[in-house]
Amino acid sequence: MSRLSAEARARVVSQLVEGCSIASTCRLTGVSKPTVLALLLRVGAGCERLHNRLVRGVACHVAQCDEIWSFVQKKQSRVTDSDPAEFGDAYTFVALASASKLIISYRVGKRDDENTRAFIADLRARLTTVPQLYTDGWQPYPSAIGASFAGGADYAVVHKNYSRKARRDDDHRYEPPRDPFITRIPVYGVPDVERASTSHVERQNWTMRMHIRRFTRLCNGFSRKLANHRAAVALHVAWYNLCRIHESIRCTPAMEAGITRHVWSIPELVEAALAEPDTEPPTPQPLRLREPPAGAPTAPARALPNGRGFLRLVGAAPSAPVAPQPPPVASVAVQPEPEPPPSEPPPGPGPRRMKQLSLFDDD
Repeated sequence: MSRLSAEARARVVSQLVEGCSIASTCRLTGVSKPTVLALLLRVGAGCERLHNRLVRGVACHVAQCDEIWSFVQKKQSRVTDSDPAEFGDAYTFVALASASKLIISYRVGKRDDENTRAFIADLRARLTTVPQLYTDGWQPYPSAIGASFAGGADYAVVHKNYSRKARRDDDHRYEPPRDPFITRIPVYGVPDVERASTSHVERQNWTMRMHIRRFTRLCNGFSRKLANHRAAVALHVAWYNLCRIHESIRCTPAMEAGITRHVWSIPELVEAALAEPDTEPPTPQPLRLREPPAGAPTAPARALPNGRGFLRLVGAAPSAPVAPQPPPVASVAVQPEPEPPPSEPPPGPGPRRMKQLSLFDDD
């Protein structure tokens, strides 16, 4: 790999980030397979260090988290007790900023409680504002978010209700059919339940499958080693954040988030990744509340001690219900009964006489 020129390195990386496999990259660039794999490992490790240094102190209002599945060497159902621990499922946890489309944090590993907690802890260390945080129904998420954010997140679970009914076309390769509704469950803080969604990060999963050959389903381009798998993910994340112009925001996610001021080229990314030194991982900083929209009133808030969140006024208290007033009744003039003449004796007790009252004046 040391014999490759900067131009040749850029050509190899350009093929890898556009979804080419290792074999096709070798054919298109004329570089041997061991050299391509060695370059991938070095550039991938450098991209991981680059992401660690650049993507920190992010002011994110809405963040979505999800996991994308892949595997190393063989699928989980075929793993035996004698196989290495890295064989089988390899999930990639991704945290995406909905507004800037920036991949804030990611982690490759098994889909278990340990990796979930490490992923959420890394996400917390890179944020500076209290986010609206949305995840799917993976069970370790609430406890991991509660342990890392400690009340500093407005968190809701977007739970998808899958149906057990059989598909009409009997195609079970990808996913079971789902009912046409989603359950949104508030967990911590005051999340905007009506807007809770994981659609943006799921769309990012699709982009990852299209640009990393190792994630393509039903093909032979899967990873044989976990180190190569992690290097390919790190390379994609750095290229996606710094080099790729997003169609919806018309710039790179790093530019939209204020991390860089220009679109990075592939040679610039390769040179920076190979020269990037090791840096300490970010440490959690005190979170601040999100600024209200322009013209909106500022609600009072007070930070709780020991970083346990904020005491906030999130809405006006409902006023006491007012009993409906009965409709006014029209006054009726009642003519007094004429007094009996003094000569006549007062009437004795007898049957009570009913008198018809007139509600209208008869002309």
